[in-house]
Amino acid sequence: MSAGSEQRKLAAIMFTDMVGYSALSQRDDKLALELLEEHRELLREIFPRFNGTEIKTIGDAFLVEFNSALEAAQCAIEIQRTLAKRNHDVTADRRIELKIGIHIGDVVHREGDVYGDGVNIASRIEPLAGAGGVCVSMDVERQIRNALEARFEKLAPTELKNISVPMDLFRIVLPWEQRTSDIRDQRSEVRKSSVALPDSKLLWVAVLVLVALGIGWWWTTQPRRSPTSPAPPSTGHSVDQKSIAVLPFVNMSADKNDEYLSDGMTEELINVLSKMPGLRVPGRTSCFAFKGKNEEDIFHKVGDQLHVGTVLEGSVRKAGEKLRVTAQLINVSDGYHLWSKDYDGDVKDILNFQSNVAEQVVQALRVQLGTEAARALSKKPTENPEAHRLYLLGRYEFGKYSEAGWTSSIRYYEQALKLDPNYALAYCGLADTYAYMGGVMMPSKEAVLKEKEFAQKAIQLDPELPEAHLSLACAFGGAFDWRNAQIEFDRAIELNPNLAWAYEIYAWFVGGLGRLDEAIAKDKKAIEL
Repeated sequence: MSAGSEQRKLAAIMFTDMVGYSALSQRDDKLALELLEEHRELLREIFPRFNGTEIKTIGDAFLVEFNSALEAAQCAIEIQRTLAKRNHDVTADRRIELKIGIHIGDVVHREGDVYGDGVNIASRIEPLAGAGGVCVSMDVERQIRNALEARFEKLAPTELKNISVPMDLFRIVLPWEQRTSDIRDQRSEVRKSSVALPDSKLLWVAVLVLVALGIGWWWTTQPRRSPTSPAPPSTGHSVDQKSIAVLPFVNMSADKNDEYLSDGMTEELINVLSKMPGLRVPGRTSCFAFKGKNEEDIFHKVGDQLHVGTVLEGSVRKAGEKLRVTAQLINVSDGYHLWSKDYDGDVKDILNFQSNVAEQVVQALRVQLGTEAARALSKKPTENPEAHRLYLLGRYEFGKYSEAGWTSSIRYYEQALKLDPNYALAYCGLADTYAYMGGVMMPSKEAVLKEKEFAQKAIQLDPELPEAHLSLACAFGGAFDWRNAQIEFDRAIELNPNLAWAYEIYAWFVGGLGRLDEAIAKDKKAIEL
């Protein structure tokens, strides 16, 4: 098409807009630009998968053209899904939220731009979507209703600026939004019912999705927990020295893909130390909120915001099959090292390094251990180092919260189990992954069956593994067996009273059953941890 010619066609037009970008630019223009570029990279990777053509950007907005309304809607849903997963474990100020509007109509291509009612209406629809939402015109809704597995909510009549013809507009109820609404409906039903444990299927689907998309977000949106928020005023009370935050170990390897080793060691140390009675250990989400932070007073910030007396930090460097792990325990009050050590060996030695670091921390903090705690400290999840390496890869891929990540995660867990069929944690990994895949990559009923199978297998192999009981609690919930789900939640917490994630999921569970006081108490415990 020549530069001066026009082309008229029917097309689906999508408008996207970042929520709160202007306000953020005034507060922190550097962060605003960083998030703007990240958002552009994410969306530009998604558009071509649905045959979308980027026409232009307008500040923080995108104008994109599609050949069909269905592809535009599918692209919009994938964008919101990707951002929801991306926002899962970031602080509130680093969240990226979009409003998306879609219309199908007559457009004119002229000199590399697009004009016409199709464009104008899409731009007017977009603000009505709300943060994280997708709003479509009636013309779009008619074309995709029978082709898209989604529910539509008709919006109240609204006049669109400079659009003279009244239009019916619809909001696509995204899967995670629908289930959040369902949990509110379930709470209402519980209040009307005298049955202690209701039988509704909707509640637990809501719980699983809220766990998948909301736990880390909920935590990091608490202002006093964000590492970027100003430290709260000192309360004057002393911090118990038998408390420790495990900061994310730094990947010092030349290959960035080896980050799974440093992240994996951090998570494993948090898990092991949290099982020590008398030692308070903040959970993964709160510790990982400090990932990449290296300010001069970082230890004081960690101590103030997580209320701990000591911090464990370190690094992992892999070169070929050689491995060096550096760990140091620091007293928050004065910044002095209580203990530090370098470990040199092969990748297969990572389990030994991990156990040694945990034992040194316990000794340095003078934590008194009983027989069971001492056994838990020295216990290895597997004696096969390669199986453990594959397990760490599985957890790392799982944490990407993407369909590709979950697929890779399952592959790594299965490979680990081929090397060690008695690796209970790998079965937990499979159970957790299928819990997240249900309703997204496969039918929920099929996913729940697999989740339950693998969780029960993990418990058969290690009846004292709290993570296994938590996985089984979620599986029972997915099968709508509320009574047994509660039993397994209680058992998981009994085995590890410091398992913050268990309290958070349990809070959603009992809240949905109408036991709101109990839910608040469990949420407070999760925050404390």
